[in-house]
Amino acid sequence: MFDLVLRGGTVLDGTGRAGFSADIAVKDGRIAAIGNLSRAKSHESVDVDGLVIAPGFIDTHSHDDRYVLSDPDVPAKISQGITTVVTGNCGISLAPALAGKRALAPLDILGDSQDFRFERFVHYIEALDATPAAVNVYPLVGLTTLRVREVATLDAPAQSTEITNMRRLCEEALSAGALGVSIGTFYPPASAATADEIVAVLEPLRQFGGMLATHLRDETDYVIDSIDEALEIAKKLSARLIISHHKVAGVSNHGRSPETLAHIARAAIKQPVAMDVYPYAASSTTLRYERVVISTATYVTSSGALPQYDGWNLIDIACALECSIKEAVDRLQPARATYRLMSESDVDAIVSSSQSMIATDGLPHDRCPHPRLWGAFPRVLAAYVREKAALTLPAAIHKMTGLSARQFGLKDRGEIAIEKWADLCVFDSATVADRATVEHPTQAATGIEHVLVNGVFALKKGKQTGRHGGRRVLPSECAFRSPPRAKR
Repeated sequence: MFDLVLRGGTVLDGTGRAGFSADIAVKDGRIAAIGNLSRAKSHESVDVDGLVIAPGFIDTHSHDDRYVLSDPDVPAKISQGITTVVTGNCGISLAPALAGKRALAPLDILGDSQDFRFERFVHYIEALDATPAAVNVYPLVGLTTLRVREVATLDAPAQSTEITNMRRLCEEALSAGALGVSIGTFYPPASAATADEIVAVLEPLRQFGGMLATHLRDETDYVIDSIDEALEIAKKLSARLIISHHKVAGVSNHGRSPETLAHIARAAIKQPVAMDVYPYAASSTTLRYERVVISTATYVTSSGALPQYDGWNLIDIACALECSIKEAVDRLQPARATYRLMSESDVDAIVSSSQSMIATDGLPHDRCPHPRLWGAFPRVLAAYVREKAALTLPAAIHKMTGLSARQFGLKDRGEIAIEKWADLCVFDSATVADRATVEHPTQAATGIEHVLVNGVFALKKGKQTGRHGGRRVLPSECAFRSPPRAKR
C-alpha cells in the first residue's frame, strides 16, 4: 500500500532525457514506484493527467537563512516549485553571531544585529532541525560573517590571531553541519581579504570537503581576473567552486559573456567549477553609488532611513528630495536596490549555457524585492522554453534539478528515480509563468499545481497547505563531504 500515487503525468526525470508517461508512487517520503500503476493501491491518489511531473527545483543561491525560520511556509519558494534552498551565500550567513558588532551591509540583508542570535553555527543547525520549514535547507557558512565578527579593522587584511579565530569558527561550522563556505569579496567588509587570507581561514575545507561558493570580487571590467582568483583559491583548498550569479555587468562589458563562458569552460577541464544565474538583466544588492553610475536604471528595494521611498526609481527619489543622486544614495542608507546592469543577450547566453544552474538570489526581507525572489524558476520555463525556445523543456528542468543536485553533491535529490526523496513539482507546461514584476514583486507564479517535499504536499491544487516536510541536508547526504579526520 503506497501513501500516494500521482496518476497520468508526463515525467521529466531531471536527467535531461525526454519526458515519458508514467504514474509515480510515494511511500515513507521516497519515490517507491514509477510506471503503469493503475492497479496499485494507495491511501491517496491524485490525477495529474496533462501535467508535467518534475523533480522539485533546487535554488542553488538563496539568502533564506532567516526566512526559513521566520516564515517556514516560505511562500516565495514553494509557490514556484522550489523544494531545496542553498543558504549562506555571498559570504553572508546568519551564524555565528557577531559578538556585539553591528550587522553591517551586506549582512543586513538577513536582518538586524539581534537577528544574528546564534552564538555558534551549531545553534543555527539546531534551530533548523527543531523547526523544519516547507523546504529542504543546504546550509553554507559565510566568510564575511566571520570577518565582521573577528576582524577589528575591516578595511585591512586580517591579523594572524584574527585568521586563527576565523579558521576555528569555520572548522566549528563545518563540523556542526555546514556543507561548505561562501565568500563575497565584492562587499566592503571582505574586500580587503587577500587570497592568502581566505585560503588560511578556509583551511578546514581540506579536512571536511564541501562547496566553495563565491560572489566574485569584480563582475565588471575585471571579471576574468576575479574568476581566476576564485579558481586559484578553490584549487589551493581542493574545493569544488561555484561562481555565484554569473554576469558581466556595466554597459562597457556588455557582450563579454562568450569570453567568460569560454574561460570557465576551459577551467572546468582542470578543476571542478560550475556557475548559477538568475534569468534577469537587473541585479539586486546593497545600494552603492559606484553601482548606480554603471546602471541604466536603479530602483530602491528597501531603505532603513526613508522607507516611504521603497520601490521608487532613484532618479524620482532625488527629485522628491531635491538633491543629487549621490546625496540621495547617502540619505537612504542603510538601503538596497535593484540595478539594470546587464544586457539581455548576455543573460540569455548564460542562462542557455549547459554549464549554468538556475537560482533566485532573492532577498526575502526587502519590502519591495527584486522579482526574482518569486519568479526566477517559472520565468525560465515561460521565457526561455516557451517564448524564446532557447532551451528545451527537458534541458531547462535538468539545469534546475539534476544538474544542481550533481554539482552540490545531493545524493538522493534532483532526479525522479526509485528510492530518491519525493521532492516533486507538478506543473502545466502551457501556462506556467512568473507574475512578479518591479511594480508588483511578490506575485506568485501561475501554472504550479502541486509541490511535494519529502513526500509531503507543501502546495496542493495551487494552494499552500501549511505543512512543513522539509529537512536539513546532512553531511552524510552530500557526496563531497567527508567525516573529519581523527586528530593526532
